[in-house]
Amino acid sequence: MHPPLSHKIAVLVFIKNDKGEHLLLLRAKPPNLGAWSPIGGKLETSTGESPFECAARETAEETGHAVTAADLHLFGMIAEKAYEGEAHWLLFLFECKRPIKSLPAPMKEGRFGFFSRAAIDDLPLPETDRTALWPIYDQHHHHFVALRADCHPSAPLQIAIEQITPAPPHVNVSA
Repeated sequence: MHPPLSHKIAVLVFIKNDKGEHLLLLRAKPPNLGAWSPIGGKLETSTGESPFECAARETAEETGHAVTAADLHLFGMIAEKAYEGEAHWLLFLFECKRPIKSLPAPMKEGRFGFFSRAAIDDLPLPETDRTALWPIYDQHHHHFVALRADCHPSAPLQIAIEQITPAPPHVNVSA
């Protein structure tokens, strides 16, 4: 019998520049080593940090772009079961409503780049980002969606929509 997996809580922040290009980080360490992804990080649960506080802190720490909760739109929540077989993750997805002015300097987490949405599809991405995260962003970043994903490495990725608010008239939100 395997020991139970830990549960981690994190945020991802989608930021664009004035040209509408997405800021991505080429990860220099696990998880997602060698792949491009939005910035983010784990909540400081020992301090009671909220997802909004975490998103603002991580944005400032990783990019130098100081934002407040008013600059952030929470557009999604994903409960990932057994991501890479290592842990369960609860991810809060934010879109930064205030563009970043310039490319941040490289840091220990990796280096940054700006990419059009079309160019992102040709980058090395974590597989769950390619098959789930970017399609979720494309369809839902203007409202809110709650999902659950079974990411166990021995089974195909399964994603279920639990709620969309407000529900677009053409989407059935029954899971």
